[in-house]
Amino acid sequence: MFRYFPTNYVWNLAVNFAIEMGARIGEVEEMCAPLMEASRQPDAEGATAFRESWVSMGDKLAALAADDEINGRLISAGDKLQRTAMYYITAERMLGHGDPMRAELFAKFQSAFKRGLKFSRASCERVKIPYENAHIAGLYVRAEGKQDRAPLLVQVNGLDSTKEMMYFVGLSRLLAKRGVSSLLIDQPGTGEALRLHDMKARYDSEAWATKVFDWLLTREDVDGDRIGLQGVSLGGYYCPRAVAFEPRFACGVVWGANHDWRDIQKRRLEREGDFPVPHYWEHVRWVWGAKDNDEFMHIAENVHLDGILDRVRVPFLVTHGEKDSQIPLKWAHRTYEQLVNSPKRELKVFTDREGGVQHSSFDNSANAGAYIADWVAETLGGNVD
Repeated sequence: MFRYFPTNYVWNLAVNFAIEMGARIGEVEEMCAPLMEASRQPDAEGATAFRESWVSMGDKLAALAADDEINGRLISAGDKLQRTAMYYITAERMLGHGDPMRAELFAKFQSAFKRGLKFSRASCERVKIPYENAHIAGLYVRAEGKQDRAPLLVQVNGLDSTKEMMYFVGLSRLLAKRGVSSLLIDQPGTGEALRLHDMKARYDSEAWATKVFDWLLTREDVDGDRIGLQGVSLGGYYCPRAVAFEPRFACGVVWGANHDWRDIQKRRLEREGDFPVPHYWEHVRWVWGAKDNDEFMHIAENVHLDGILDRVRVPFLVTHGEKDSQIPLKWAHRTYEQLVNSPKRELKVFTDREGGVQHSSFDNSANAGAYIADWVAETLGGNVD
């Protein structure tokens, strides 16, 4: 793990995540160098300094991209706008719920991402999946070289990530090269679903996963018999739960096993383990729609996989970082042990040998992502050669 700030795990997590998304190290240094003293301050004071520095870099890149656009250099503009989006969302997720800058910054992030995607000519389509009185937004990445129906992996967020962040990390590109399409979504409680439609997280993830599956069946370029589901971080709970109750999924994958999130919350109340975002308790109450911590802890009692996983009857890959400081490794073993009816279950613990030892491999996703992509391609009928 790259520890720029010696005393601030949350900020280091943000910096590592940005690097995994594609941040340039020189720009990271320029943004972080003025922040050492602020990194030792309480959340509110420190977050303001962090936001100002990272937004300033995003604004600078946006201006440079505008120069490129005037000169007709759209590919260069697209590259800069994509990094602009990375820096805006990194700053946005560090702010507390209700911060007056949060909505404005999220809008700037989405605008930069959409324009950067257009100029970069990436094979990525924005889609909307009807859900309740609104929709679930997604990014659809088509398998390379496929003219017929392709296998597909649905990818879902954790507690505080977005579909665009997952896109930047790049599992969808690894899969596309292996003949597997991807659908990256902002499920309830994350990204657009939470920020724009006030869709709160729900423990019964099959409720929205089934709607996504039904929508995929309407696409002529998707093989309905070869749709898998993958979850990162808190998605390591959502995914197994959904696969257990929606048997049409052809396989499941977790990148960071989150078997018993209720226990993690109890430990965090006792100050055990690292927090993923500043203003943590305020954030989880927003995500789950709880008025106070007591109500949130009552909701969290449902967020575990005990007594559920014997329903899974499809191949399943459980991955975890050996040195995960947010979710103890024991929970990966628990998930694997309870997948007793999976015809092809595997537990892969990422060690120092291959890297990616921290939570959901945010410290180094390259080899871990390739391992997951290979397993998915082999399981769904893609290619790895």
